[in-house]
Amino acid sequence: MKVLIVYATKYGNTEKVAKLIAEGITSVEGNEVIVNNVKDVNLKKEISYDLILIGSPNHFGRHIGSVKKFINKLPKSQLKVNAYAVFDTYILADFEKAVKKMEAQISEVMPDLTKASPGLSIKVEGTGTSKGPIVNEELPKCKEFGIKLVQG
Repeated sequence: MKVLIVYATKYGNTEKVAKLIAEGITSVEGNEVIVNNVKDVNLKKEISYDLILIGSPNHFGRHIGSVKKFINKLPKSQLKVNAYAVFDTYILADFEKAVKKMEAQISEVMPDLTKASPGLSIKVEGTGTSKGPIVNEELPKCKEFGIKLVQG
């Protein structure tokens, strides 16, 4: 399976989650993963992926602007994807808020795209605007998510 993981990050937590998910995916034989910051993805280059994962920090209960723009540009881009899944990092009580908003936006702009799995929401320590780190118990969930995605 060929997988693209796209993320935005402010303090590095969402990037860390993206890389851990990628480790899970590549731990299953026969899978290829590319991990890119949303700013570095070339939407004009024609490439096909079996799966795209999109990750964002939760910002006031939503995914951040660069991720919103990326999702809006996907339908007209040269990227070809068969399925998607999303993930977020959150603090306090914002569990799955950005995940749900990303899923809703994707199903609105690309209604025929298959959701491969419910989203993953990973807790970051702290209160208010927090730099983290990711709560230790959450780390294994990232690799497990990657493995489950490619094992079906």
